[in-house]
Amino acid sequence: MIAAVVPVKTLAASKSRLLPECSRADVERLALAMMADVIDALRRVPALARVVVVTPDVAVARAAEAAGAEVLLRDDPGLNPSVEAASAEVAAQPEDGVLVVLGDVAAAAPSDLAALLEAVETRGVALAPSSDGGTAALLRVPFDVIPARFGPDSAKRHREAAERADVPCQEIRLASLSVDVDSGEDVEEILRIGTLGHRTREALEALGVAPR
Repeated sequence: MIAAVVPVKTLAASKSRLLPECSRADVERLALAMMADVIDALRRVPALARVVVVTPDVAVARAAEAAGAEVLLRDDPGLNPSVEAASAEVAAQPEDGVLVVLGDVAAAAPSDLAALLEAVETRGVALAPSSDGGTAALLRVPFDVIPARFGPDSAKRHREAAERADVPCQEIRLASLSVDVDSGEDVEEILRIGTLGHRTREALEALGVAPR
């Protein structure tokens, strides 16, 4: 069994430098739109048994449930501890895998997510690097085969962790998973990706943002 985990921080902490000219309410609406598009893409992958959002924010939890995800409403100990705790909770058996997808990878295509799942059979790691050297999506089978190392240069750190653990690691560059939205430049880049979710695109258009 493979479950998907989507970690999402509090709305108050979301995307503070994303669109500095926009109001906090506008940025929060965009964050929720991106999360909903990620959930929608994951729910369209037949091989995933569950789609679970882990968040400390009640408003995020309600929006995630409305989008069709299960929710773990938990305190926020930081991204990687949160991912580890949620992964252990959703993996029913020790051999179960977990696919972690960041909540701002709003162009995620179900076919690309499925390709990650197909890259690992019984034991190993598959990751989709983002264009800035981070990790947009990480599959671990079993869920604790390597530790989560999300953050700057995390693609490299996940590769190194797999090497130390002596487990196969497939790094797959997938266009729809290449951008997680952290800056204005990321917004411009993701708008050019044809698989961008309609909620995110509509939210950006409502803010007057268009690709250059």
